[in-house]
Amino acid sequence: MKLIFLASLALIAPVFAQTAARTKTLDAVDTLAKDLKPSRVLVYKKVGDRELEMHVFEPEGFKTGDKRACYLIIHGGGWTGGAPPRMYPFAAHYAKLGLVGISLQYRLNSTKTGVTVFDCVKDARSAVRYIRAHASELGIDPQKIIVSGGSAGGHLAAATALFDKVNEDSDDLAVSATPDALVLLFPVIDTSKQGYGQAKIGERWQELSPVHNVRASLPPTLIFHGTGDTVTPFAGAKAFHNAMLKAGNRCELDINEGGVHGYLMRKKELFDDTMTKTDAFLKSLGLLD
Repeated sequence: MKLIFLASLALIAPVFAQTAARTKTLDAVDTLAKDLKPSRVLVYKKVGDRELEMHVFEPEGFKTGDKRACYLIIHGGGWTGGAPPRMYPFAAHYAKLGLVGISLQYRLNSTKTGVTVFDCVKDARSAVRYIRAHASELGIDPQKIIVSGGSAGGHLAAATALFDKVNEDSDDLAVSATPDALVLLFPVIDTSKQGYGQAKIGERWQELSPVHNVRASLPPTLIFHGTGDTVTPFAGAKAFHNAMLKAGNRCELDINEGGVHGYLMRKKELFDDTMTKTDAFLKSLGLLD
């Protein structure tokens, strides 16, 4: 009897596991995302036989030839996971306000495929160049590109402005990858041992550490970070903020006391607060009416 019970348990355990996976509690942003669909999906880059996509949310009344600001959002996942739908609510929010919203796909870091974090950075920088080079057909003003991202996506957003030496061989380097504004959500901002990502990047980690590469003339930047973040420690965001100000750049740090990693994704009121503050920041730059 005991053997029969154990055998039955072994058979039904996978079913329970699958059910648990399907019934995983959605956070606020997941809940918003599940009912959203992009206006179109386009390929911005080909690497070998791999096509990388932009999921585009176009505003009401959009037409080719418009010169709208663009809000490009990049998902997180430690560079190893995640997908564009996770960030649909951010792109859709700005499409409702008249911008072209885009959620980006990029290659994921993997020892099996040989994709490195440097490749992730290359994809983010290629994406900005693609938007600028195809601005007229995308209905975008090439001088009004906002790049945002959460966690590792925040790192890749910062990378578009910071890491000028990391570029895809096929990119046209005459086209700037630097955006006109950055909005960083609990970003990977320090890749030292005190931060996040050194083990994944390897010995060249400092080349991809935003806090170690701050200089003058970087885009205006807004950072959202929680003091209780133990994944991408708050100390890194504070150090980056201070370094930006010291270099003469505009940088604002919105602090959530006790906020853990991803805090603003978890509750609708926190997401709404983030978007309201981001709206105000972009209005101050003339990037949002």
